[in-house]
Amino acid sequence: MADTSCKACRDDYKVTEAQMERLLKTTMFAPERRVSQESYEERLRICGECPKFMDGGTCMACGCIIPVVAWLKERSCPLPGGGLWQAEIGS
Repeated sequence: MADTSCKACRDDYKVTEAQMERLLKTTMFAPERRVSQESYEERLRICGECPKFMDGGTCMACGCIIPVVAWLKERSCPLPGGGLWQAEIGS
């Protein structure tokens, strides 16, 4: 039977601070590809108020782990109708 719990709730998907630090050092999270600390915190705040945000980590609209993808400029909120925050392409 498939595990239908949210990713962030499962031990095999939990992102630790050490893992986040390693991720942020990879080319995918190069400084030019990341939003500012302020934008990141605003994205987390907005997601924290969304009913699709589960257990402090997973977006139930797209399945991504928000504390990871909220850093990326090219990502935007996946909610229909334009989402709650936009990509920062060209910034």
